[in-house]
Amino acid sequence: MNKINAIKSNQAKLREQYKELIELAYNIRQTDSALSDISEFKAIKLLAKLNKLKFLFKEQLNTVL
Repeated sequence: MNKINAIKSNQAKLREQYKELIELAYNIRQTDSALSDISEFKAIKLLAKLNKLKFLFKEQLNTVL
């Protein structure tokens, strides 16, 4: 169960970072398009990590049950 809690905690942290990066990218799109693109790229990388964690979470639940 400890691994499941660690995965959930990590997911929550990454979701918050993702949300902040997307919001930043949206807010600065008109003033600094390069920085907006960088922020969006980082958000996409975080989304990939979130998807991996989602898969790991399902795997951990299957082994527990």
